[in-house]
Amino acid sequence: MLSQLTVSNFAIVKFLELDFHAGMTSITGETGAGKSIAIDALSLCLGSRGEAAMVRPGAERADLSARFDISAIPVAQRWLQQNELNDDDNCIVRRTISQEGRSRAWVNGHPVPLAQLKALGEQLVSIHGQHAHHSMLHCDVQLDLLDQYAGHHSLLASCQQGYQQWKRIDRQIQQLQQEQQQRQARSQLLEYQVQELDEFGLARGEFEQIEAEHKRLANCGNLMEQSQRALYLLSDGEEASVQSLLQQAISEVEALHSDDPALAEPLAMLHEGMIQIQESSNELASYHTSLEMEPERFDELEGRLSRAMTLARKHQVAASELAAHHQALADELAQLADSDTQLEQLQLQRQHALEQLQLHGAKLHKSRVRFAKELNKLVTANLKELAMPHAKFEIEVAFHDDHFSPLGSDKVQFLVTTNPGQPLQAIAKTASGGELSRIGLAIQVITARKVATPTLIFDEVDVGISGPTAAVVGKMLRQLGQSTQVFCVTHLPQVAGNGHNHMYVSKQSQGKSTETNMVPLSEAQRIDELARLLGGDTITENTRANATELLAR
Repeated sequence: MLSQLTVSNFAIVKFLELDFHAGMTSITGETGAGKSIAIDALSLCLGSRGEAAMVRPGAERADLSARFDISAIPVAQRWLQQNELNDDDNCIVRRTISQEGRSRAWVNGHPVPLAQLKALGEQLVSIHGQHAHHSMLHCDVQLDLLDQYAGHHSLLASCQQGYQQWKRIDRQIQQLQQEQQQRQARSQLLEYQVQELDEFGLARGEFEQIEAEHKRLANCGNLMEQSQRALYLLSDGEEASVQSLLQQAISEVEALHSDDPALAEPLAMLHEGMIQIQESSNELASYHTSLEMEPERFDELEGRLSRAMTLARKHQVAASELAAHHQALADELAQLADSDTQLEQLQLQRQHALEQLQLHGAKLHKSRVRFAKELNKLVTANLKELAMPHAKFEIEVAFHDDHFSPLGSDKVQFLVTTNPGQPLQAIAKTASGGELSRIGLAIQVITARKVATPTLIFDEVDVGISGPTAAVVGKMLRQLGQSTQVFCVTHLPQVAGNGHNHMYVSKQSQGKSTETNMVPLSEAQRIDELARLLGGDTITENTRANATELLAR
């Protein structure tokens, strides 16, 4: 629960430090005093939008902090632990707004982003504002109220996840379908190009081989002539060849070796040289013999090289890269073919996701129907207590199998009849302003009992009611305060008198300065305040007696 609120330089508040207690706390004050100032400060402290205009004129910044006792709030304890912000059974939230509108926030001394602050706030406080009755006319708000009461969070989460998966697959399908025409045009071009390169059939590395063989055949005559001359110089020359001259040198050194053994190593090297020359001569002779002009093969290579160069220019790549380019085009063509298969697979996945979404929606619908019946009885009973004896309230939950959303396939509408013999109609068409206030209040009080947040705030939700009905409202809020902390900003003495605690808001103006203050009231002060609410600014013995009786009741 909220145990303390400190407000500094916020709007027309200079400084406030308030301690709060369990039960129902009534908040009253004069018109224009700023009865909702503490509620606004707490909302800002828990992540609502902050503006530079909220800073008190002349101050550098507004500074707000709230202390919560979370010893009995396991949900908040888990959230703080998961976000590494826990501090035993206390939770201290602080927010500052600068003159420039810059905002900073802390939880238990740790700086946090605004989104995280809002998430924590949802675990701690639930605020029901005075405009909730009018917003209740909207179908989406009615659906949300029913879901709050039902508390089927896991069903909602499953439906939302199913919807997101279905939409994700559907977007992929739409993207593929939009690109299909472009893919078809690209596929036709690739089919032609790949078929052309398939027919040519150039293998990887083949162009280099062809180029080398073509060069050899083009120079075949010169190769034959030069290799023949080399053979003559090595071994075929009758008078002077390398082989005959080397043999003469070997003979001379052998003759010298008999006289000087030191020539053994040069002699061995000469013998090795002779062997190398003989082997090279044999290899060269074999090469010379293998040479053949082969004009037909040359023409074949000439044509293949020419075709390769033509295709390379056409595809704007080097001829040596043509085979790799061919493979790349074939791979792309295969991928485009896979896109059609992928589209078929995605369509099957979408159908499966849709079936799962419909299944989740059906379960959610069943749960809503069950809790709608329960809520119908409770709201109708509360309306009878709120001076609407002939009222009947009913929630229409219509399942539309062709409507899909993260919240399922239901369309919810609140129906009411207030007079005997009248048919149920949408509350926007049937309920008057006062009736709408009572209907809204009945629903809010009932749904608040099911909300897990430990602190509930009702900000002038009793607008449009008075007299005995207001007393019933006060009794309802007091009963609610038995199990949770309730704050009620009100102008009705019948409601305020039901509070376990009472706080009074006042405004003082001095010169150009205005300041709002908020203080707890003693029992005697409560009697005076209730008397003021009953009789206006002039407090008489009669109004004080009525206030005493009201408080005693």
